[in-house]
Amino acid sequence: MIGRTISHYKILEKLGEGGMGVVYKAEDTKLKREVAIKFLPRQIAVSDEERKRFKIEAQAAAALNHPNIATIHAIEEVDDEMFIVMEYIEGQELREIVGARGPVPPPDVLDYATQIASGLQAAHEKDVTHRDIKSSNIMITDKGQVKIMDFGLAKVRGGAQMTKLGTTLGTAAYMSPEQTQGAETDHRTDIWGFGVVLYEMLTGKLPFGGDYEQAVIYAILNEEPEFPEEIPANLRPILQKALAKDVSERYQDVGEVLADLESSGSGEPSVDIKSVGAGFKPAPTQKMFFLISGLAVLTLLVVAAFFMFKTTPADATNKKSIAVLPFENLSGKQEEEYFSDGMTEDILGQIAKIADLKVISRLAIRHYKNTEKSPQEIGAELGVANLLMGTKLNKLSGRARIPTSVVWPTATNRK
Repeated sequence: MIGRTISHYKILEKLGEGGMGVVYKAEDTKLKREVAIKFLPRQIAVSDEERKRFKIEAQAAAALNHPNIATIHAIEEVDDEMFIVMEYIEGQELREIVGARGPVPPPDVLDYATQIASGLQAAHEKDVTHRDIKSSNIMITDKGQVKIMDFGLAKVRGGAQMTKLGTTLGTAAYMSPEQTQGAETDHRTDIWGFGVVLYEMLTGKLPFGGDYEQAVIYAILNEEPEFPEEIPANLRPILQKALAKDVSERYQDVGEVLADLESSGSGEPSVDIKSVGAGFKPAPTQKMFFLISGLAVLTLLVVAAFFMFKTTPADATNKKSIAVLPFENLSGKQEEEYFSDGMTEDILGQIAKIADLKVISRLAIRHYKNTEKSPQEIGAELGVANLLMGTKLNKLSGRARIPTSVVWPTATNRK
């Protein structure tokens, strides 16, 4: 297969292989870019059922547009070869990262977990359940961005039931109790898989072990995982609830997981603040700045409310949504990142108090700091109708300057 050209894709190297396909790195000779191509294995290509499942994978994943989900470019069929064309991601599988260095540092765990949950939330909002969440299906890019891969076992609500009851899908160690029994599954199965991955990142091992598949399944159904000391106390309740064997006792929505993740880290300095240095403390002028920022918040809230309800028809409640993008630090000085990050969080916290308004969390928008993407692109990726952006922060001669901020209606909120 290496060196072969199919349609306008030149196969460069093999990347991996799983139960639902073989993945190659390829060159898109038309668009001059590297892509990943997933082929249906020949031994099951003759099965109409498997081909239908393969199409469902492409359709499910292609419907998702989120920075933490691998992008599907196309699904094509050439000379009885069916394949999906995906974005090629430079990075490592989370499984490889854990395998190479053991437990992941807690700040990275919180970051990765939040990104995974954000991607799953976007999928669930489209009625798509992954059903095979595991560390080998999660890529971490060179910039620390999470990408959820392989919706090969995805189930679209209302679509054809491609898996017969009484059969199991997924890797045994990550299966939810209901999966191991071949029962009906829903988005709460992904929450279980998320819990297993979170445990794996924190401990370097899986919560349910065994020498063979049936032993692992027995442990999943009958045993409780150990919680060693390396698991931070603030994350234990999240793990316990995500790994509840009874689906009614498990998290019912990934949004709840995100809220608890954010609360668990609320007492810790953010990654951006930590980068300033262990000895950095706010100076008196910085404390004064946050008093000034309170007045700015009130002004911005008035502007936000005006744009939000001015541009949103009364019957379009789905448009009552906003994302506060990270502020830009004009000084170029590392220590002044404290100002811009604090201002962003202050405004975000105040706007979040508005009733019936969907506000994207701070952790979900951190990757848009210094982005070159347009408001329309960001709005589409986050699924919001308005962006609070364009606010720039500069500190001159010990005084804070706060230029005008803009609430920008995204493409979905324009007439």
